[in-house]
Amino acid sequence: MVINPRIRHAFEEFYHWFAHKFRFSEHTVLILLAFLVGVTTGVGAVAFRWLVLTMKDLFIGTGLDVLSGKGTLFPRYTVPLIPMIGGFLVGPITYYFAREAKGHGVPEVMAAVALKGGVIRPRMVSAKAFSSALCIGTGGSAGREGPIVAIGSAIGSTIGTLFRMSGERVKVLVGCGAAAGISAVFNAPIAGVLFALEIILGDFAIHTFSPVILSSVIATVISHYFVGDFPAFEVPKYNLVSAWEIPMYSLMGFVCGVIAVVFTTLLYKSEDIFEEKVKLHPAIKPALGGLMVGIIGFFFPQIFSDGYEVITAALHGNLAWNLLFILVFLKIIATSLTLGSGSSGGIFAPSLFIGAMTGGSFGILMNSLFPAVTASPGAYALVGMSAVVAGTTHAPITAILILFEMTNDYRIILPLMIASVFSTLVAHRLKNESIYTLKLIRRGIRIKGGKDVMLLDSIRVAEVMKKDYKSVPPEMTLRQLLHYMEENGDDCYPVIDRYGTLKGAVAMQDVRTIITKEGMQDLIIVSDIIGSQPITVNPESSLREALQLFGMRDISILPVVDPHQKEHIMGVLYRRDVLNTYHRRLLQKESS
Repeated sequence: MVINPRIRHAFEEFYHWFAHKFRFSEHTVLILLAFLVGVTTGVGAVAFRWLVLTMKDLFIGTGLDVLSGKGTLFPRYTVPLIPMIGGFLVGPITYYFAREAKGHGVPEVMAAVALKGGVIRPRMVSAKAFSSALCIGTGGSAGREGPIVAIGSAIGSTIGTLFRMSGERVKVLVGCGAAAGISAVFNAPIAGVLFALEIILGDFAIHTFSPVILSSVIATVISHYFVGDFPAFEVPKYNLVSAWEIPMYSLMGFVCGVIAVVFTTLLYKSEDIFEEKVKLHPAIKPALGGLMVGIIGFFFPQIFSDGYEVITAALHGNLAWNLLFILVFLKIIATSLTLGSGSSGGIFAPSLFIGAMTGGSFGILMNSLFPAVTASPGAYALVGMSAVVAGTTHAPITAILILFEMTNDYRIILPLMIASVFSTLVAHRLKNESIYTLKLIRRGIRIKGGKDVMLLDSIRVAEVMKKDYKSVPPEMTLRQLLHYMEENGDDCYPVIDRYGTLKGAVAMQDVRTIITKEGMQDLIIVSDIIGSQPITVNPESSLREALQLFGMRDISILPVVDPHQKEHIMGVLYRRDVLNTYHRRLLQKESS
């Protein structure tokens, strides 16, 4: 769907009139748009939640109801066909209408932020909403959190595009939508903010905090108004029974990290099998995956949909050890079949489910071995949820805060932290990429800090550096340096002596602390200011290495030196040239 030019023009006219009438700065307008994104995403999250629950009530009830046929329109013997019907409906939407709606959605948002200036097609909203609701509502093993992140991000992108915001501000609005979606679904505004900053934007800069926080809070308020203010899971009160539990939670973190890697590996292995081995039209493959999930669900209906009712049962200790243990692997297989075949839904709820089953079975084992010093198995199920989410996403802070806000219980925070950190360390050790970034790596995209580092790795400094540059001598006084900076407009210069030897670089931040000292501007010279070890780069270094060096001192230029003669300067690399080249190559990559 392309935004109608008349509608776009009307928005532009309104924006210019509004900004001029009330003399709003661009940052103030960004805050107002963040408010609008929060409202729109909050309402969208409530509508999406209603759509999913309506579909579930229609097709499978709570999941467990299908055993008796209670609460659904279909008798039990038709259970394997219900997810297949959902696959038949989802396939054409994700193939013909919006292919980016396939899968769990978050990697596509990350790629849009890093590669496309945050631009996401508006049709993503409707395609993701209906395809995911159909998938989850008919029993597909997926969650609604990934879809609402994609929906909120698309809303933020559309609003930013309508008001002709710059690429950087559109990215911020995408982050606003992602934060608002997580906040509205989980009733977790703090975790929503951190999810957007840690995973989607990869940027904790201060100018992104205000709009993202505002959107998160507004979406939570709207969710409270329509749905109510209560945690996502009703959890019994737990606490740390003994200090001896800390090693047990650490061991469970290790186990959860391994399970997270197994989940990630099988998910993409399934995607490869459906892509390469299954010789069906892509629009039909989700139906095959749905049929296979339906067969599993005929015997173990607990694996259907997001499984929130089963998670709650595990948290209350109402499931047997053997059932908990087998559901860990059945849920991994069911989710891999659902998303690997091309259906639409999130991986967050399956990660919570797998974590609850892993933690619950581990807790029963520990409780039977050490009954005097261990909490009930439900406590371990709760901590396991956070640990598996942390292991799959490689985002332990977000995982800890989401579980903390979902349960509203501070007493379990220490085990949450220990298990989540151990799980992340183990998962990162076994598989360097998270469940989100691995999908992008398979496409030749490696994102770090909101940029495609594989693209940065492919560009050499020699291609970007300038051989024509301005420099200053080491004997120049501070007063002369300030005048020189004012005349030439740059805030950083290489320092080169009369013999052409590089002595270092001097930047504005080097002189700020002494600039106000009376009588010193004619006494201090440049050589008194610069350090003894200049930060330099060589022509064969990649732009990724150069950006890391720029960040070490927050400087705007790097001297480019001969790798064999470090004092021989060959040119200068400007930070702005690195970013301009990166964005130019992105456009070339997209167009090709």
